Parts: sequence; structure tokens; C-alpha cells
Amino acid sequence: MNTLFKALNDPTRRQILDMLKEKDMSAGEIADRFNISKPSISHHLDLLRQAGLVISVKEGQFINYSLNTTVLDEVLTWIVQLTQTNK
Repeated sequence: MNTLFKALNDPTRRQILDMLKEKDMSAGEIADRFNISKPSISHHLDLLRQAGLVISVKEGQFINYSLNTTVLDEVLTWIVQLTQTNK
């Protein structure tokens, strides 16, 4: 879960997740929306992938990314269970 929170801690990575909420995108399409280097975007995408927040699929010379909400569902379930008290 530490990897997940580290990934969510960065505004660029949260913006990438918002973009992927709308549609699947290639790494190049994602990089084109930012004013930072492509290697920096690749690093952000790798951290999101390691956290399980995105899924990457290589298609030819392109890597396409899609949002993976399964991890977020698990965290939300954990938070709800944590907030429930035994009364």
C-alpha cells in the first residue's frame, strides 16, 4: 500500500490518472499533454504501473495505458472497514 500512496502523492501522476479515466492512451499521447520530458513521463507511468493503478500493454512499438480501478476499490474497502467502529 505504500507504493500506492507514493504514486498518488504526486500531482502529475494524479493528472495522468484523470486523463486515463476518460480513455486509454499511449505513452506518447500522455507525454504530449505535459511540458516535461518523455523520460520523466515514463518514470511517472512506471510508478503508477508498479502501484497497480495502470495497466500497460505493448502493441507494436507503442505502449498503451489504461486505468486499473481494482487497487482503488481495495483501498476504499479497507478505509470503510477502518472507519467502522464496534459499538
